[in-house]
Amino acid sequence: MFRFASLGSGSRGNATLVQGGDTTILIDCGFPFREVRGRCDALGVDPDSIDALVVTHEHGDHVRGVGPTARGLKCPVWMSHGTWRAAKYGELPELNLFATHEGPVNVGALTLFPVPVPHDAREPAQFVIQWQDTRLGLLTDLGSHTPHIVDCYLELDALLLEFNHDTVMLAEGPYPPSLQSRVGGAYGHLNNGQAAKFLSLIEHARLKHLVAAHLSEKNNTPKLAAEAIYRAVPGIQPRLSVLMQDQISGWFEITA
Repeated sequence: MFRFASLGSGSRGNATLVQGGDTTILIDCGFPFREVRGRCDALGVDPDSIDALVVTHEHGDHVRGVGPTARGLKCPVWMSHGTWRAAKYGELPELNLFATHEGPVNVGALTLFPVPVPHDAREPAQFVIQWQDTRLGLLTDLGSHTPHIVDCYLELDALLLEFNHDTVMLAEGPYPPSLQSRVGGAYGHLNNGQAAKFLSLIEHARLKHLVAAHLSEKNNTPKLAAEAIYRAVPGIQPRLSVLMQDQISGWFEITA
């Protein structure tokens, strides 16, 4: 069985559970350890069964709970060399470092393909995760997409994709100009149009699930994100889900 679920997605905390065969991993941990336990329990997952914690980059909404959670669960942590150097995590039970350009890493039954992305972090990575012949793509926290990223995500069975902001809402919203520039820049976050364009470039007909993620609570709405998706990929409605900051998703099961 291959499946994934969000414990929460947005600027106040991100974490995604992925299970393949007998392996369970947590991608990012932007929540306190106690909250991670509670959210896992709500999904019917024993937190102590998590085999590894994988980190995409060092921003607080992705790493706030990494150290306490790793220590509490006594589980190994995987991250890039740059992500390790860019923040303080405290003592970790086991640390495994990878380079984003050197190919896949194996974590139990799962194979993780790190993908370098343009984001304002030290050595950020997103991931394509494979179990047997089935592939899941996780792609958030990037300000633009490159031909290499498109190639890496071309053929997937499920995709969790950032739809961070609507450009008009960002321009007219509460953020100061400097933050607007950062969020909307080439090393910030994907807007609805950019994400929809990316979706049109990959083999979207193969997707069993498209999950819109990391929506800004101040600069986007689920309705605007969905409308952009429908314009780019008509007919995808039955396969689309939208994640929320304060809600745990259900499980998304992936079949080949």
